[in-house]
Amino acid sequence: MTNVTVLAGDGIGPEIVHEAMRVLDAVNSAHNLGITTNEQLFGGAAYDKHNDPLPEVTLNACREADAILLGSVGGPVYDQAPRQLRPERGLLRLRSELDLFANLRPAMLFPELANASSLKPELVSGLDMMILRELTSGLYFGEPRGIEERNGVRVGFNTMVYSEPEIERIARRGFEIAMQRGKRLCSVDKMNVLEVSELWREVVERVGKEYPEVELSHLFVDNAAMQLVRAPKQFDVIVTGNIFGDILSDAAAMLTGSIGMLPSASLDSNGKGMYEPVHGSAPDIAGQGIANPLATILSVSMMLRYSLNQSGAADAIDKAVANVLSNGYRCQDIAAESDGAKIQVVNTSQMGDAVLNALDSAS
Repeated sequence: MTNVTVLAGDGIGPEIVHEAMRVLDAVNSAHNLGITTNEQLFGGAAYDKHNDPLPEVTLNACREADAILLGSVGGPVYDQAPRQLRPERGLLRLRSELDLFANLRPAMLFPELANASSLKPELVSGLDMMILRELTSGLYFGEPRGIEERNGVRVGFNTMVYSEPEIERIARRGFEIAMQRGKRLCSVDKMNVLEVSELWREVVERVGKEYPEVELSHLFVDNAAMQLVRAPKQFDVIVTGNIFGDILSDAAAMLTGSIGMLPSASLDSNGKGMYEPVHGSAPDIAGQGIANPLATILSVSMMLRYSLNQSGAADAIDKAVANVLSNGYRCQDIAAESDGAKIQVVNTSQMGDAVLNALDSAS
């Protein structure tokens, strides 16, 4: 049996995860996958009950799982909690405890959503890129960090740290992914200012010698951000550090029409992963039933493909989502503009229904 731990989390998390679980159950049955699931509290929901965003029972369930499906965590209500107990700190702890160092964030534009992109259709039509973000080191984890008083003035400080092995393993994963795609890898750093980026570039170039078929290029992060909105189709795979990847992947989200369309995977060195939508908990629309579940549904597809070795079931989900979009179904975040097709704006559960119907029609 294959075990998947499910963490619905906070905000819209329970709503979108519910729809994703319906899709997972459908392909589990149709493809005889033998997947069992167990749900655990995580983030703010766990803090409310256990005074800890990552209680031991949840951490143990995640350690024992073959894969993890996550909704979202956090919300303004938890901003006053002790820093170490905020939902986002629980997420950082979970990534660290499981050594989920490689974050894969695809940015692929469905043809039907070209007019929903923030850029002109001709700039984004056919976009298919992957941003690979290092996830367990860098500025978010470096020590020392804190807020203290210096000469009567409060000062906040963080430390960006990368070791040679940490850079080498994320670079190697980047080259491996590029070999499976268009054999082009762009490494993003800030070498002209940061010593840590000097080491980053040196290690990436050394690893690159092992992959002579891959065309390696480098960009400073500010130029990379500009290039993403100037000519995004020039990229195949981008590999970068934690904070740069966090920012660039959210910028890339708008190229695809909505952050509500983007799944992600966070993998360890053995292929075990946690899968989640790129978007946050969206507390402003939580409970209204209007959140777009497609990023979470596509995260299930990534989970089946990258951790559970079920590419057939993953393909079925991807085709079902494409079918739903081609038939004009839209949640409100992707319904602003269309390419002339007849658009039907649907709520969260109706979008789940549409994907399930598309799966049934294809079987």
